[in-house]
Amino acid sequence: MDKININELTLEELENYIERIDEKKFHAKQIYKWLHRIGVVSFYDMTDISKSLREKLKKDTYITKLEVITCQKSQKDGTMKFLISLNDNAAIESVLMRYHHGNTLCVSTQVGCKMGCKFCASTKEGFERNLLASEIEGQILTIQRYTNEKISNVVYMGIGEPLDNYDNVVKSIRLINNPLGLGIGARHISLSTCGIVPNIYKLANENIQCTLSISLHATTDEKRREIMPIANRYTISELLEACKEYIKITGRRISFEYALIYGKNDSREDALALVKLLRGMIAHVNLIPVNEIKNGAYKKATEKSVENFMNILNSCSIVTTVRRELGSDIDAACGQLRKKYIEKEKY
Repeated sequence: MDKININELTLEELENYIERIDEKKFHAKQIYKWLHRIGVVSFYDMTDISKSLREKLKKDTYITKLEVITCQKSQKDGTMKFLISLNDNAAIESVLMRYHHGNTLCVSTQVGCKMGCKFCASTKEGFERNLLASEIEGQILTIQRYTNEKISNVVYMGIGEPLDNYDNVVKSIRLINNPLGLGIGARHISLSTCGIVPNIYKLANENIQCTLSISLHATTDEKRREIMPIANRYTISELLEACKEYIKITGRRISFEYALIYGKNDSREDALALVKLLRGMIAHVNLIPVNEIKNGAYKKATEKSVENFMNILNSCSIVTTVRRELGSDIDAACGQLRKKYIEKEKY
């Protein structure tokens, strides 16, 4: 019989398993806390349960264990980028960013990505598989253990498209949010999507209350199709209708991410078109000077055009900020560290 990935079990499933092996149900909460709050990687670290129960757990189950392959640390702002190996030796990235309000971790949701966005290095090496919920949560536990620092905010903005791995992502949010585990509030969890419209509607009805971020990056379907292949499946109009429904059901403001690309989407006309699209919505715009990637076609917008773009939106009552650039002296763009690792492993 294959061993059970114990980190994947909900508390109810863990309680059922504990009773099946003729142990007291209350042990499930003890084990759950060891796995999801403390993040142990060995059953023998569970010091408040009996040796006989630990032996049963070891016989039937295994603990998800992620390992840090390498870590880059910015000398400018302390941002740390981690390359992490999974149980099957696949590699993903996580990024720890330090803010005055606490530590934020950017987590991956897939090994590789199939979305094909032109400005992103994550898609360059293709798609391998979805991450399990325990592997998404495991990034937080691994980095807390590595740094001995608490993570207070989580953004689903690393390698992969979260809504393309819907079930595992939603389960991971519930694991991260559980007060018996990490207990990170849903409003401290942000999920970024390129816009898989049907799953935005599904997410609206999950009663999770996380922050939804939409990677928009263009104001016309024609421009968006050039940058993001997902635009061939869903128009901007369809995407914004889903966003309006999300706001209506959840009462939560949506954040629109807009990567400013030199000469592509950074003009005054683009800014005014974005105002027209978002006017009347409970929305925030997060401007991102695009990360330039090796052999990439796009260049970062100038500081002046970024400032002008922001000023136009703010003057039209669209709350707009420019994302602070962190880790500019390391492989900060999503997927670059993994890409280098894969290329190295080939030779």
